[in-house]
Amino acid sequence: MLPTPTVERALITIGQTACRDYFKSSQLEWLETNGRGSFASGTVSGANTRRYHGLLVASLNAPVDRFVTLSKLEETLLVGNQRFELAANQFPQTISPKGHEFIQEFRLNPCPRWIYNVGGLLLEKVLFMLREENSTVVRYRLLNPKDHFAVLALRPFVAFRDSHSLTEENAVIQRLPVREEPGLLQVRPYEALPALTLQHNAIGFTVQPDWYRQFEYAHELNRGLDFREDLFTYGYFSFDLSSKNPLAFVVATLDEKDSVSVRQIEAWEAQEESRRQGVITSLSSPDPLVQQLQRAADSFVVRRADGATSLVAGYHWFTEWGRDAMISLPGLVLTTRRFGLAKDILASFLKYCDRGMLPNRFPDRSGAPEFNTVDAALWLFHAVHQYFVATADLAFLRDEAFPKLEAVVDWHINGTRYGIRMDATDKLLSAGEPGAQLTWMDAKIDDRVVTPRHGKAVEVNALWHNAICVMEGFSRNLGSDKRADFYHQLALGIQRSFSQVFWNAKANCLFDCIHAGVPDRKIRPNQIFAVSLPHPLLSQSKGQSVVQVVKEKLLTPYGLRTLAPDDPDYRPIYRGSRSERDNAYHQGTVWPWLLGPFVDAYLNAFGKSEDTCRFLESLFERFKQHLSEGMLGSISEIFDGEPPHTPRGCAAQAWSVAEVLRTYVKLQTIDDSNKILEGV
Repeated sequence: MLPTPTVERALITIGQTACRDYFKSSQLEWLETNGRGSFASGTVSGANTRRYHGLLVASLNAPVDRFVTLSKLEETLLVGNQRFELAANQFPQTISPKGHEFIQEFRLNPCPRWIYNVGGLLLEKVLFMLREENSTVVRYRLLNPKDHFAVLALRPFVAFRDSHSLTEENAVIQRLPVREEPGLLQVRPYEALPALTLQHNAIGFTVQPDWYRQFEYAHELNRGLDFREDLFTYGYFSFDLSSKNPLAFVVATLDEKDSVSVRQIEAWEAQEESRRQGVITSLSSPDPLVQQLQRAADSFVVRRADGATSLVAGYHWFTEWGRDAMISLPGLVLTTRRFGLAKDILASFLKYCDRGMLPNRFPDRSGAPEFNTVDAALWLFHAVHQYFVATADLAFLRDEAFPKLEAVVDWHINGTRYGIRMDATDKLLSAGEPGAQLTWMDAKIDDRVVTPRHGKAVEVNALWHNAICVMEGFSRNLGSDKRADFYHQLALGIQRSFSQVFWNAKANCLFDCIHAGVPDRKIRPNQIFAVSLPHPLLSQSKGQSVVQVVKEKLLTPYGLRTLAPDDPDYRPIYRGSRSERDNAYHQGTVWPWLLGPFVDAYLNAFGKSEDTCRFLESLFERFKQHLSEGMLGSISEIFDGEPPHTPRGCAAQAWSVAEVLRTYVKLQTIDDSNKILEGV
């Protein structure tokens, strides 16, 4: 068994044994972001294993319209008459070259950092993105220059294609650089796309255009997708590395920049390290999990092309999703005390309210937002409430949020898209039309909705009740007692009906959904929101029973399963073709973000005793290890329902990071309060 990588003081270290094991190091991913939706990503081994891996995956219309421009740089080190290939690639039936075998150590501190040991010569490689620029810096430093002299050759490979697609050898590509001068090389593979500029301090560039064929991406193969790609190279740079010139660099950019010097590279690196250190100072926590998740949280905050602040749902393929943003906001920016960002994000999404709904998704390319969601607008109430609790910002509530939230309630009472309307009889919210997937369990295969939850969904009505209670409180804050009384009576009506309609007396928990008067008896995690949200819907005993059923049937070391294992529709593993994966997406797959509501519900149901907190804190132990698995320093979207609970899906997911960070910090705060009380 390979030694477990370590996480210490927000420093993730992968040792030599793991680095030199290709199977291990090719599954350990790193991610750099620029705050505009662009990113750089790859693996510790140096091999790209996803179509989304690349050194400059640029968002051409922030934060969407992403293109893989510079795919990778391949390093060759010449020492005397010896040649050492430091890169790694998977081709059909072979790994070539095997540069991972020279890696002595990898660190995320705070950006990706490799140490190569080539016969005693130590070469450091560091990679980072410039904030709010489509620019990636890759620099190399000879760590023991007094003892060695070497020539470093860097061969850039370009893809220049949409991040969701792959490219093949073609005759259309522009085969020669469009501009070449000292310190600068510019290429424009295709006329319709921007030019890529490579600024450098090489002694020269050798033009040697060629296609390299059939790079294999293992993650795409495992996802049942096309997994082979051809990449183009224009040639290679040559750098002298010695005591006189120990540092080599390449800056890959789509932006217009002045000439770059070694001093500028060092200044940028220091500036970026300082900025990232500042991200973790808001909580001043010595806990490595808190520190690392604060940095991970920062990667999801983006500034759009129109200047608005927003959140992306995950990397590598998600962009802006309304539901995800509202669920993630408390953990990503309120827990980290970035209140100005929280206000800007809320203001940005409030502008998109339409007919009482919040957009579900913003398209990858230009186009109108999609409004096919019943719960995104309801999560908006929770996010605004949490912001108000944290800041007491009455002006924002009065001038921006409250009028929009009032309109949302009115639309839901009277009816809006997709049959979303309050039932006048029981005050519960109903939604759904054939072929539409409106709840967060939204997997769809062609025209078939995998988990049809039409009618009255349990978490939708818990959120509906919470929204009305929030509006009652807001109305009183704003001095409108008449409006507050209206919301109070409506909330009472919802509460009375909820327990009558959703209580499953046989299983001592809640039905998942009621459609045409018929209850869905499947044991799913959605019922936990009836206990987790701030305003109680159930009696104490019923709330405890719901939490206990969820704990026994759905709780795993990485969050909650989406379906109980004894259900005939349960799918324990998320793998295979897209159809196979979509069939498992909400049919047993574990979602880490659900750990947050589970912790809230457990505290609400059983109190905040020392024993309760100790149990809940134990649920975070595996995440400390997970930070050194998969996407280093972040948390995956999903995990398999059964051991070993392999991480799957999106490699870095916003609401996974947000809810783990939020509730872990919450438990620490409760623990500190208990200690103070014990001291008293």
